[in-house]
Amino acid sequence: MRISIIGLEDERFNRPLQLIANLFFEESQIIKAINEEADIRIEFKMTVQDNISVSAELKDQEGKVLVSEYDKEWSSTNSEKENFKQIKNAVAHVYLSVLQDWTGIIQKWGILTGVRPTKLLHRKVQEGVPFKDSHQQLKDDYLISDEKIELMQHIVDRQLTVVPDLYSLQKEVSIYIGIPFCPTKCAYCTFPAYAINGRQGSVDSFLGGLHYEMKKIGAWLKEKGVRITTVYYGGGTPTSITAEEMDMLYEEMYMSFPDVENIREITVEAGRPDTITPEKLEVLKKWNIDRISINPQSYTQETLKAIGRHHTVTETISKYHLARDMGMNNINMDLIIGLPGEGIPEFTHSLAETEKLMPESLTVHTLSFKRASEMTKNKQKYKVADREEVEKMMGLAEVWTTTHGYVPYYLYRQKNILGNLENVGYSLPNQESIYNIMIMEEQQTIIGLGCGAASKFIDPLSGKITHFANPKDPKTYNDSFEKYTEDKINILEELFSEKSSPA
Repeated sequence: MRISIIGLEDERFNRPLQLIANLFFEESQIIKAINEEADIRIEFKMTVQDNISVSAELKDQEGKVLVSEYDKEWSSTNSEKENFKQIKNAVAHVYLSVLQDWTGIIQKWGILTGVRPTKLLHRKVQEGVPFKDSHQQLKDDYLISDEKIELMQHIVDRQLTVVPDLYSLQKEVSIYIGIPFCPTKCAYCTFPAYAINGRQGSVDSFLGGLHYEMKKIGAWLKEKGVRITTVYYGGGTPTSITAEEMDMLYEEMYMSFPDVENIREITVEAGRPDTITPEKLEVLKKWNIDRISINPQSYTQETLKAIGRHHTVTETISKYHLARDMGMNNINMDLIIGLPGEGIPEFTHSLAETEKLMPESLTVHTLSFKRASEMTKNKQKYKVADREEVEKMMGLAEVWTTTHGYVPYYLYRQKNILGNLENVGYSLPNQESIYNIMIMEEQQTIIGLGCGAASKFIDPLSGKITHFANPKDPKTYNDSFEKYTEDKINILEELFSEKSSPA
């Protein structure tokens, strides 16, 4: 789809124009000029005085004309960045409206293309905006549908029930520990995940660096009296390493981190069932860790083979029962909507199989074509469901979770996600993952340790976020982990100094 854009010269509009076009068309090209060969032409007109007034006129090759107008009171006392944000949102408003009218496709998330929509509602709560007013503002400013606003409200309510002090945890941190190894790499994956077979040298070197990071960061936290809210072992698949290596890692955690017994939650992803053994479960039990993930993604064997997961459906079920029998009391499972070759019958089957197990929480992902994944690079090999079928599958998940007593407690979105939908974490009451809430709502610093681990340092006063990422490949990580650890401690020193800490 070729879209000719007229009247917006500022290059800062390029990305939002492209992202919104991508919501409607699988492949789109934005041309910032009059182009006779374009499928549609959209001309923008704008005035900024006491109000922001923006109009968009769409013309197609057949001569059809559609117009949208938006007018909003202008506040010029803000920073230049905030002023442009207001203008950008006004442009997005009319742009989305004419594309919806032309295609007949309604975007339930409106102009939002970001990952964390619930942050908008949390901000309204913190500002003391009344319930009805906040909903109307989200609807007016972002064109979000009532259905999605209601989902956001359910999630915000649940999060504040689970973590009542969510808005006052700036003095604490959470820890993410990245283990970059898996049995094989899935076709949709872009996480740091290296096939572990034949890599024992890399594993040994990596674990040496990770132990160093844990020691140094733990010592700093103890010295400064900074508490840890949650710890999350992700990857990759953290249970890809041996039981002995896991044992030493958790021992390091107890030795290095402050007050581990009072950390609210420790989670270990065991997402690949083929990595779970009785010996590894015994290690988890030894260190009082009973919250894990066992992720089927699908209960259709042909699908697992197509996406590169080398375990069987039977193995998923048997390992779930093994974990349950060995004392794992809080098990999460993931399903993915829209995997290659899957439609409503296959997803209905996956829900039926989930019903036989009833994990404490169920995360329902919608497939996203991530730029660096095998699936995206070879799209022609992977036939996926269309928007309408994907929406119906998400509807099935919503009905199933409600019927079985699960409530939504966190949500995030991704670029190039099928049907412009979302990923939703559902949980039985009081079994929610606190870490998932912390990572999505960005209310406190999260320190990333290990290969590919991303840190988010959040200023306790301004809320400004500083990103810091460890290298994704084990060799680069092994060559420089001491420097990365020092860099992170320097950032922490500045954030948690007395002058920057909230009273």
